[in-house]
Amino acid sequence: MKPDNKYNRLLFVINPIAGDIEKGELEEDIMQRCEAHGIACDIYKTTGNNDKEAIQAKLDENKYDGAFAVGGDGTVSLLGALLIGTDTPLGIVPLGSGNGLAKDLNIPQDTEDALELIHKHVIRNIDTITLNGVPSIHLSDLGFNALVVKKFCEGETRGPGSYAWIALQEYLSYTPKHYRIETDVENFDGEAFMVTIANANAFGSNANINPNGILNDGRFEICLIEPFPRAASLGILYKLYTDSIDDSVFTRRISCRKATIYNTDKEVVHIDGEPVELDDVINVVMLSKSLKVILPVPELEE
Repeated sequence: MKPDNKYNRLLFVINPIAGDIEKGELEEDIMQRCEAHGIACDIYKTTGNNDKEAIQAKLDENKYDGAFAVGGDGTVSLLGALLIGTDTPLGIVPLGSGNGLAKDLNIPQDTEDALELIHKHVIRNIDTITLNGVPSIHLSDLGFNALVVKKFCEGETRGPGSYAWIALQEYLSYTPKHYRIETDVENFDGEAFMVTIANANAFGSNANINPNGILNDGRFEICLIEPFPRAASLGILYKLYTDSIDDSVFTRRISCRKATIYNTDKEVVHIDGEPVELDDVINVVMLSKSLKVILPVPELEE
């Protein structure tokens, strides 16, 4: 299979504060690459104010053959949510500290390599899900990790070190919460340390909560880490980082197409790395192959 046809017009949504590279040089590099391949390009820089509306206006005004999120997981989630159910595929130039979806899609983490997708790529469809109508492309959860994400987003320091420090502090005082979960396959009623709604595999930290998850199989997984003794914590952490969390006696996984989660203890929720406010009853719905994504050409197809 050969790479898909080239683009005519692209949109690049750049987060100016993501990553540690000089954005002026990156913008120039993008424009030069597009010009070299005869591609018209528009650039939008996020400001944190009405970005969703501004990007949607550009998508409505122009026919783009692709739209690239140039930033971290927040930028990817912002743009990706607007492209669900459309013919415009999502591209990613990862600049964040996590880049969870980009990693699960095998998109190069090196900026120069990722920019090669401008002219050499394939387009594939992946699933997305919604939580009470709010789109989720990658991973969402309730419980311990969602609390850490909330504290991390509220802080001024970024990076894996900051996240790990917050996680350690919260772990020392965290108590599992009660959840009732109903799915089209099986139900769960009990306490959990965390509940992850996984459309993909690993968090941006490389902790693999859903090793066997497939992004386009029409299913999502509810991954539960049930209460565990302190003595088991290092073992669970080790399994998360060695793709073997399924081997833990403290985990449970439900692969399903729809679910209702009763968040009876009103625990914190995050969607794709962003804390959100949802009702105590959370309806999770699968949208099969609803998002087109721009991917590297597999070696066997080149």
